[in-house]
Amino acid sequence: MTKTEAIIEIHDSLTQIDAPDWDACACPEAAQSGRPDDPFTTHRFLLALEQSGSVGPGTGWQAQYMTVRTGGQIIACAPLYAKSHSQGEYIFDFNWAQAYENAGGRYYPKLQIAVPFTPVTGRRFLTRPGHEDVGRAALVQGAVQMAERHGLSSLHITFCTEDEAEAGAAMGLMRRSSQQFHWMNGGYESFDGFLAQLSARKRKNIRKERRTAQDFGGEIEELTGDAIRPAHWDAFWQFYQDTGARKWGTPYLTRAFFDIAQDTLRDDILLVLALRDGRAVAGAMNLIGAHTLYGRYWGCIEDHPCLHFELCYYRAIEYAIAHGLDRVEAGAQGEHKLARGYLPVTTHSLHWLSDPGFAAAVAQYLEAEKHAVDQEIDILTAYGPFRKTNVEDKL
Repeated sequence: MTKTEAIIEIHDSLTQIDAPDWDACACPEAAQSGRPDDPFTTHRFLLALEQSGSVGPGTGWQAQYMTVRTGGQIIACAPLYAKSHSQGEYIFDFNWAQAYENAGGRYYPKLQIAVPFTPVTGRRFLTRPGHEDVGRAALVQGAVQMAERHGLSSLHITFCTEDEAEAGAAMGLMRRSSQQFHWMNGGYESFDGFLAQLSARKRKNIRKERRTAQDFGGEIEELTGDAIRPAHWDAFWQFYQDTGARKWGTPYLTRAFFDIAQDTLRDDILLVLALRDGRAVAGAMNLIGAHTLYGRYWGCIEDHPCLHFELCYYRAIEYAIAHGLDRVEAGAQGEHKLARGYLPVTTHSLHWLSDPGFAAAVAQYLEAEKHAVDQEIDILTAYGPFRKTNVEDKL
């Protein structure tokens, strides 16, 4: 039998790839109008980033979408970008870049397989069912060869799954561990059922925070699908700009992204808005996966005590419980999430560096970093809010 040749292609626009072909690799579970496990790798989400100008010329994220074709059919693809900086990645390599350039090298541009501005774990080697091994190998080989051919310093695959991290390491990529806080659904029937598993002090604190937040002088609405209207995005854009300006200077997403989201993504989105006198004063944006609620953006134009915790964390937990979701991922960083029921978990990335000496030094660093991350997770878990014994007074 003749072995079918794998053809690797690079596309500078997602419009060059039919949505059914991409989504057959990215979210085959949604083929029968179901909800995708990972909304961020769908054709519609990545296309919204591109068409809104959030990625592309002038952003430092130049699309180089990679596909693998056998027998005329796309069997694998990857959201690949040429990067001229390290912004919007959340797996930090600024020190690597500085060391590389101090030694006389040129770190940028580099290649990145990632969902831009999105520190969310998901598959990065997108393959049709049954083509996992061939598809992953072809994508890794193609990306490394591309970096070598253009004399680039490195390739990075960020927030991949643990399975992909293991497979990538077996193919010679360097594996890196990081840490986030996720809320896990223990089969709770209600928010009170979740609270019952916490220590008395943590239960009391959360109840106090929720009362404080809900006394802000207005009401809180949860909107998804057709309940989201264009006017809601006018308000949310103000929130997003305010948070972006305070945290990183320039918001990553353009205003046009939210207009496109209204047209193509609103069924994937949960907006939680706080309204006072009919005016939205704060809000949180989540994306809804088949098993996970992903907290993405928060902002406000008025400061109210504990409203951030209510909109971003507690309402997300309530939604996950009500809809039978397994977890809530509330974004990068934030040890304050621990006291609110979000526990530390390991996240994964893969890296290839062209210079052998530099790669050896980074590999040594990553080994030490992994031990530190593992220790931190153990310590933080021990300080988590959950009851340590089954005998505790309930309030």
